[in-house]
Amino acid sequence: MPLILLVVVFYFLLIRPQRKRQQEQQQMQSSLTPGTRVMTTTGLFATVSRLEDDDLILEIAPGVETRWIKAAIGRVVTPVEDETVDNEGGTPDVVADEPVTDTTPEHRGEEGSTDKKS
Repeated sequence: MPLILLVVVFYFLLIRPQRKRQQEQQQMQSSLTPGTRVMTTTGLFATVSRLEDDDLILEIAPGVETRWIKAAIGRVVTPVEDETVDNEGGTPDVVADEPVTDTTPEHRGEEGSTDKKS
């Protein structure tokens, strides 16, 4: 009886979720169309240029195309709209595409002090 229970738990915790992920991946790969922005399993971002049987032609830069199999597509990248944050004045500031700068003054503390403490 404990062996059967172990097999059932193993099925629901490992096999079933893995099968679901495989089906979702296969569905995503079959729904690819030209113009879709994707990320490969190796981390390369590209746009689907055209489909040829089980292959995809990906445009990684303007005029630069490479051939990939559909299984190498990790996920479809959805475009992100610019985020806005209200500042103290009440007007929205665009956050995207702005460099991050640190405006806090540098503080060194006690490391340069010559005073001896007893």
